[in-house]
Amino acid sequence: MDATAMLKEFCEAVERRDGKAFAALFAEDGVYHDIFYGAFTGRAKIAEMIDDWFHRTARDFRWDMHEPVCDGRKLYAYYTFSYVSTLPEAAGKRVGFEGVAMMKLRDGLIEEYREVANVGPAFVALGFAPERVSKILAKEGAALAKTHRMSRHIA
Repeated sequence: MDATAMLKEFCEAVERRDGKAFAALFAEDGVYHDIFYGAFTGRAKIAEMIDDWFHRTARDFRWDMHEPVCDGRKLYAYYTFSYVSTLPEAAGKRVGFEGVAMMKLRDGLIEEYREVANVGPAFVALGFAPERVSKILAKEGAALAKTHRMSRHIA
């Protein structure tokens, strides 16, 4: 499957709440690092993330990947993502954000998915209290500080 077709199936599986089809894009031991919920390892957990976690507090997902770049081992794409929040403070608003998807590929399947996303505007649109936003962003910062790529910046 070429990168464009893979990304199309990736997005469409999320939109139609088809965790099994989504997970089939991953290697058996693949990992999806979600910006909100953390890491999900293996196809069963990745399918659960789509079918359960994503849809607990949201509905009507829209996900578009733009301008993919792929060398067969790595796949990067700019994305736009939105959903209708079912959280009480969001009052049924559609919220969205942009990001970059970064995938490691093995044998035509996703071995690892990570993302960097600008979620700040979505938190404001959701009506999150400043303290809640601060807590979420502090957690992201702490996780980033633990990565080997940041060691030179922290020392």
